[in-house]
Amino acid sequence: MNENRRAVLKASSSLTVLGLAVSAGLINPRDVFAAAPGYNEKAFQAKNLDELMKALGGKAPKESNAITVVAPDIAENGAVVPVGATSTLPNTTEVALLVSNNPSMLSAHFVLPAGTEAKVNTRVKMGRTSDVYALVKADGQYYFAKKEVKVTLGGCGG
Repeated sequence: MNENRRAVLKASSSLTVLGLAVSAGLINPRDVFAAAPGYNEKAFQAKNLDELMKALGGKAPKESNAITVVAPDIAENGAVVPVGATSTLPNTTEVALLVSNNPSMLSAHFVLPAGTEAKVNTRVKMGRTSDVYALVKADGQYYFAKKEVKVTLGGCGG
């Protein structure tokens, strides 16, 4: 049997068991994430940029035109909004996606290994029209760019 196939089957069965345990109430999803290395609970609970920067241990970010927020101008369904960011700043090590009007501002946080292209994409929920921020850490400093996304059908209800 192919070793890669064996590894994939083993990982998928583990994830299935974990999913069943969470859905049965045997495991709290928060406990699973809290155990993950690098998970910053305070950052994901931040309600505004000041709280987030304090949780990340950084100073106020500077706006940069070397960062691009990739998001639609109008999201027809706030429950599934494709968002992303690209950075041409040298030595980019982290990219975070923020939605200012969501109950928790931080929607995704990516740590990039050295030499990795600074380009990330995901989907987020948005309860209403909001600015979407790309927060980038490069050379130990934080930078940002933002784009307004208009939501026509609610998503997260926050």
